[in-house]
Amino acid sequence: MRSAGFLSEGHRRIAWVGFLLAAFQAPVAARLLHDASWLFAVVVALLVATVILADDAQRRRPETEPAE
Repeated sequence: MRSAGFLSEGHRRIAWVGFLLAAFQAPVAARLLHDASWLFAVVVALLVATVILADDAQRRRPETEPAE
């Protein structure tokens, strides 16, 4: 049996939506704005992607057997 990640299914879905929104907003902001504030959206997208990847890694890890 596989272990569950630290994100619930609802939180995982919200993380994906947040990642997609931040990833879409960054190039749009870079095109429309003349400053470098779009970099914040890139950093947020990378942070959320790291959390999703860590959750995936924990979900793929096999569950350890209890010691007897």
